[in-house]
Amino acid sequence: MILNVAVQMDPIARINIRGDSTFALLLEAQRRGHALSYLTPDKLSLRGNDVVAHVQPLSVRDQLGDHFTLGEAVRTDMRGFDVVLLRQDPPFDLAYITSTHLLERIHPQTLVVNNPASVRNAPEKIFVMDFADLMPPTLISRDLEEINSFRAEHGAVVMKPLHGHGGAAVFRVLPQDMNFGSLHDMFSVTFREPWVIQRFLPEVKHGDKRIILVDGEFAGAVNRVPAADDLRSNMVRGGAAAATDLSAREREICARLGPHLRDRGLLFVGIDVIDGHLTEINVTSPTGIRAIAKLGGPDVAAMIWDAIERKRS
Repeated sequence: MILNVAVQMDPIARINIRGDSTFALLLEAQRRGHALSYLTPDKLSLRGNDVVAHVQPLSVRDQLGDHFTLGEAVRTDMRGFDVVLLRQDPPFDLAYITSTHLLERIHPQTLVVNNPASVRNAPEKIFVMDFADLMPPTLISRDLEEINSFRAEHGAVVMKPLHGHGGAAVFRVLPQDMNFGSLHDMFSVTFREPWVIQRFLPEVKHGDKRIILVDGEFAGAVNRVPAADDLRSNMVRGGAAAATDLSAREREICARLGPHLRDRGLLFVGIDVIDGHLTEINVTSPTGIRAIAKLGGPDVAAMIWDAIERKRS
């Protein structure tokens, strides 16, 4: 089966192919003989009832400094594609939301991965609150009185922007922390939306596990261990990748989430688990595929394309 595939992503010239999951998906698609086209979100347009974009034929190769070739841009009806990979990175802002509205008009005639309506309705740090019993105590608020009450109950907390990504602006706030007032002021000026305040999990020093689910089933995992002088375990922030297996608790979390992800058309999902506590459900542009493969784990990119091909058959 040969599929006509478009990938909507960030500028391909800027990606780090050594760790980029979108690039892993493109390599596997090309290996299978699928035709690839490329666009950035700003190329997507709605004209009457037609969703169109100026797309470029794309070929890729796993070679640093020379990893892609693009052809001439052609104005194309997006309904002509079999599959669209929705793979631009957050921030999850109004531009991102608008993109999901446009792509929703072609799905499911064209299979959009992940389902754009579900991406829009399942922000990483809000959707996860549907499973509060699997999480550490968590508050979503910008109200100072509510935050102080939560801190008084739980002691040390982590504070981060609701729609942040990649470990940016993540802070640990200690009880009686003299920096909290200034941090609150900074968040108030910087972020209009509420923030996430979560009980600090000391075991994060042993790793924040990224677990990949494909069509609701466990596919692979990597343990991301933070540097000694940093709270954040994200690999783009200096976290080290380590091979890992799932605990019984983590398998229970996957089993709980799987049916909900399938029902929403969230085919490629990355969940974050610290010390048996679910902290995020990443649906916009999950990462981890290449790190898992480099550590001798399963070929998650192949598993994703197997699932896509089943849905297109």
